[in-house]
Amino acid sequence: MVSQRSSTRPPTHPGALLRDIILPATGQTKTEIARLLGISRETLYRFLREDQGITPDLAARLGKLFGNGPAFWLSLQATHQAWLAEQIDTSAIPTISAA
Repeated sequence: MVSQRSSTRPPTHPGALLRDIILPATGQTKTEIARLLGISRETLYRFLREDQGITPDLAARLGKLFGNGPAFWLSLQATHQAWLAEQIDTSAIPTISAA
């Protein structure tokens, strides 16, 4: 069972981490990063704008490029999505037990 979080600020979207911290530290352009990842610039831009979540494919590519593995990126995405799910009002839905 997932507990309700008290924080009103969502966990960082992985695209924001890439955009605000990792990319500037590399000194590479977004175009160059997209080329190195083997994805279109538009795909990268959608992710950086937080319009798109991470996919297993993108997680594998980012994990290889930055040496931190796909699980790191997928974990960031899962944490972000879990927080969003916890914000949904489910008070009208009963909780039942399986027999």
